[in-house]
Amino acid sequence: MPRRSAATAGRPLAGAGRHPGEGATRERILDIALDLFIEQGYDKTSLRQIAEPLGVTQAAIYYHFAAKQDILVALHLRLHDLGRPAFEQLGRETGPSGWAAVLRGFVDTMLANRKLFVLHERNPTAFSALHDKGHDGDHEDMEQQFHRILGNPAIPARDRVRLSCALGALLSTLISSSDLEDLGPATYGDLLREAITDLLEPRDIPANRGVAS
Repeated sequence: MPRRSAATAGRPLAGAGRHPGEGATRERILDIALDLFIEQGYDKTSLRQIAEPLGVTQAAIYYHFAAKQDILVALHLRLHDLGRPAFEQLGRETGPSGWAAVLRGFVDTMLANRKLFVLHERNPTAFSALHDKGHDGDHEDMEQQFHRILGNPAIPARDRVRLSCALGALLSTLISSSDLEDLGPATYGDLLREAITDLLEPRDIPANRGVAS
């Protein structure tokens, strides 16, 4: 279960004590906000603009979220929930083959949720403000898991660098995938998995490059 930030501590948990169907309304609010935050930016989006497609008043939004920033926090937690299992799996693996298998298995999930990555890329200031106000728990957990892998001297340097490159390539490709819309999802996913394999499991590695292993 995600940690709760100082900004949301003391408020009811999502869905707690609510009637059936209210969870679905909450998710619709998040879906609409996600599109608007991507299209016009978090700062330029009002609660009224989020409420209009739902056919409800701005006051109805407050029933589910006390402030617009709480909507951003909830979208941020969607990404945490999405990435946490993969980072935990990466932490259990000890080398390129295992890492490659984890990332290849994660490709379809990431592609299906690409908007969450684009949201973060297009609203860096808004997300920076979230962390400044104390919403760091899950973010730090995932970062620490990754830093433990990259900082583990027992893992060859070449392997750690390859993992860093593979993750960077995966994330940047998701953000820029609109430039590759001529490719169907299946083809795009296959090529992305192929790139991960090339980075983490290259077929031919020169025996001596003068790099410490």
